Amino acid sequence: MDSGPRLPSRIAHFDLDTFFVAVERVRDPSLRGKPVLVGHNGPRGVVAAASYESRVFGCRSAQPMVQALRMCPQAVVVPPDFSAYRPVSERFHAMLRETSPVVESVGIDEAYVDLTGIGDATGGAYRTAEALRARVRAELDIAVSVCIAGSRTTAKVGSDRAKPDGLIEVPVGDDAAFLAPLPIRDLPMVGPKAAESLYRVGVRTIGQLAAVDVRWLEQLFGKAGPMLSERARGLDPTPVNGGGRVSRSISRESTFGEDVTDEAELRRVLARHAERVGTDLRESGRRARTVTLKLRWSDFTTLTRAHTLDRPMQSTAAILEAGQALLDATIAAEGMRPVRLVGLGVTNLVEDAVQLDFFDAAPAGAPGPAGVLRDEELDRTLDGIRARFGTSAVRRGLPGDRGR
Repeated sequence: MDSGPRLPSRIAHFDLDTFFVAVERVRDPSLRGKPVLVGHNGPRGVVAAASYESRVFGCRSAQPMVQALRMCPQAVVVPPDFSAYRPVSERFHAMLRETSPVVESVGIDEAYVDLTGIGDATGGAYRTAEALRARVRAELDIAVSVCIAGSRTTAKVGSDRAKPDGLIEVPVGDDAAFLAPLPIRDLPMVGPKAAESLYRVGVRTIGQLAAVDVRWLEQLFGKAGPMLSERARGLDPTPVNGGGRVSRSISRESTFGEDVTDEAELRRVLARHAERVGTDLRESGRRARTVTLKLRWSDFTTLTRAHTLDRPMQSTAAILEAGQALLDATIAAEGMRPVRLVGLGVTNLVEDAVQLDFFDAAPAGAPGPAGVLRDEELDRTLDGIRARFGTSAVRRGLPGDRGR
């Protein structure tokens, strides 16, 4: 049965402007108009958000705080308070969901909204987005920048162009023309290394990238090459996922107040991370194929090491064993250097389903899958106790606990 002509996609990307700074200014109006840096002030502090007044001096998020303050010594430093940010974020996302049934939250301060067919055929999406911006401003006293386009990629690029406090609508069919004059680094897929490779052959704008032979891009970037070509031409078939964003990884990390040179302490922290990652993995009803270790040395050099398991696991012990093996290999190769940050994560997540075979019938005490399954049964028992009596009620014995 013919349902009539298909409506052109109208996908909007909503992005709250300097969100943490904006919330702090609502809490303390004296900060308005001043250069503000949200983050911890100290030799190890990092900028979580920088106001536009501080950005003119070169300050930006993810920058060491000491560097930002050298650039803008008059900046006001405010420690982050996530207990204040979360309720505001929840109200913002609730407003979006009240307007469209298809909303995909992709961060505490941003979301994709499918506005296809909302409002009348001419200008309905624009008026809807403008009304939402006005409501956010009235109820939260925060500015939100928006771009409406035919694809997610164009909407994301455009919302950055709309900042601060702006709204752009790319006309239907004009995604490629809108993107064409913009620098290739504006495309979310193009990182510094990819940009450098493209610069060497004279490709500097997204339009120039769109004109490159896709076969050459595939030779240069592998499977990502054809996708890069499509995005440069404004083509992105990825729909807005109204069912919520499914995490592709689960991880935990710790930044130390002082550099750690004690290997035993690193192992204890790694074990805590394994316990939390394993719990989250089981609660999500998934298993992991790959375990990843992240280390940051005192000079800010960061490295990651990964190991793919023989079969998908959700056992805390299996995660920890793989993480410690990666740590051993890293120390053997790099030496024991002062560590600023250690993290442990799992990726390549699959649904919680185990294919049993005759090896699983191994006798008690034998290594192999049977032991893993017993570990997982113990994990589930511990998870149940913690759910009832609190996360600190019980835990596995960890390295270094003996004799304490």
